[in-house]
Amino acid sequence: MGLTIGVDIGGTKIAAGVVDEEGTILETYKVPTPPSADGVTDAICSAVSAVSSHHTIEAVGIGAAGYVDDKRATVLFAPNINWRHEPLKDKVEQRIGLPVVVENDANCAAWGEYRFGAGQGHEDVICITLGTGLGGGIIIGNKLRRGRFGVAAEFGHIRVVPDGLLCGCGSQGCWEQYASGRALVRYAKQRAKATPENAALLLALGDGTPDGIEGKHISEAARQGDPVAVDSFRELARWAGAGLADLASLFDPSAFIVGGGVSDEGDLVLDPIRKSIKRWLIGGAWRPHAQVLAAQLGGKAGLVGAADLARQG
Repeated sequence: MGLTIGVDIGGTKIAAGVVDEEGTILETYKVPTPPSADGVTDAICSAVSAVSSHHTIEAVGIGAAGYVDDKRATVLFAPNINWRHEPLKDKVEQRIGLPVVVENDANCAAWGEYRFGAGQGHEDVICITLGTGLGGGIIIGNKLRRGRFGVAAEFGHIRVVPDGLLCGCGSQGCWEQYASGRALVRYAKQRAKATPENAALLLALGDGTPDGIEGKHISEAARQGDPVAVDSFRELARWAGAGLADLASLFDPSAFIVGGGVSDEGDLVLDPIRKSIKRWLIGGAWRPHAQVLAAQLGGKAGLVGAADLARQG
C-alpha cells in the first residue's frame, strides 16, 4: 500500500498528514478542534479532503482519545468529546470514500514509535506518555495488543494508591495522579509552599507565588539546578519507575519508551526513572532489565502511527 493519511485529534487542533511507507510526513493540514461532536467529525473530513488533494491516498487512520472497539470502528467513550458508541469509521468513510481505521491515540503514538522511532529493533516494547495524564501502548511479538474488547493499555488508570487522590475518571489513586505533567506541577507547588527558600529560581520564573508555577517553569528551573524543581522531577520519576517495574513483571519487554511532554527533559527525568525501576523491580538483581528510552517522534508519533495502522489494515 502506498500513501495513507493519519489524523491526530487534539484538544485545540485536528491535524491530518500524508505519510509514506517510511513514516515520512509529506504534507499536513490543521484545523481548529470544534466544540461539538458532530463538528469534530466535520473537521476530520475537511482536513482529510484538504491534505489529500495533491496525493493518491489508499486509507485513513484516526487517533482518538478514548475507548475504541475491537473492530477499530466505534468510539465507545471519549472523555473530552461527547462520543458515546460513536460509529466514527462509518461516518467518515461515507463522506471521504476511503477505508478508515479508528484507533486509540496512545496506541497510535506507541505504534509510531515502535515502527519509526525509539522502538526500532525491538519486538516487545511498552510505551507510556507522560503528558497531562498518562497513556500507553503494548507491542508484544511485533503486534499491537489491544485486548479482547480493544481497550487495553489504559495504564494511567491502574490504581496504585488505594483510596488515593481523586482522578478525573472518577476513581481514586490512579497512576496518572502521581506520574504525569499534572502531578509534576502539584509536587512543585506543594514543595514551593513548604520551603520557598529552596524554590527561589522556580518562583522567579512565574509570578512569584507557588500558585503561579507552570510546567515550563519547573523544566527551566530544574535545568538550572533549582532544588525544588529537581526534587519534583525525582518524585514524579519515583512513581513512574515503580509503575514501570510492575509493567515489567506483567509484560517483560526489552524496552520501555517514555514519551509525552515530561520526557522532553531527557535524562533529567529518565535517569531517576531507571533508578526507580531498579529499586522496585522484583528479582531485579538477578534478571535482565528493559532499556528505558526517550521517544523520538515527539508530537508526530500519533499521526504517523495512525497512518501506518491504516496501512496495516
